[in-house]
Amino acid sequence: MSSRVKVRIRLHGVGEAVGELIKVLAPLTIEALLRRLPIEGRAHLVDGGVAILIGLGRGEEKAVRDVEAGAMAYWPMEDSLCLYHSPARPYTPVNRVGRIIEGLEFLKRVRSGCRIRIERA
Repeated sequence: MSSRVKVRIRLHGVGEAVGELIKVLAPLTIEALLRRLPIEGRAHLVDGGVAILIGLGRGEEKAVRDVEAGAMAYWPMEDSLCLYHSPARPYTPVNRVGRIIEGLEFLKRVRSGCRIRIERA
């Protein structure tokens, strides 16, 4: 597997973004994510971004407390994949798994309940 895997993030009725999963950030979490692709769910708003429940059931791996704008992170406590449009400090640690490389502006327009699909690009 390549150390970086591009993913397409379809935000139903809003637009499309492109991200990349970066294996070195959390290799075991990313391997589990890749096995689950495509992932679909409904957005719920979190501080600085949006999240979708993914049912991965993983714990912390190289977890961090602060994330930058454009970060993609797995949130073990909520079993969600978070896409951050702004810098944030989640209230429990998250595993950074990648970053948004195109279309970050679309995340700011996502509303709660929006359908999101993440697939290999």
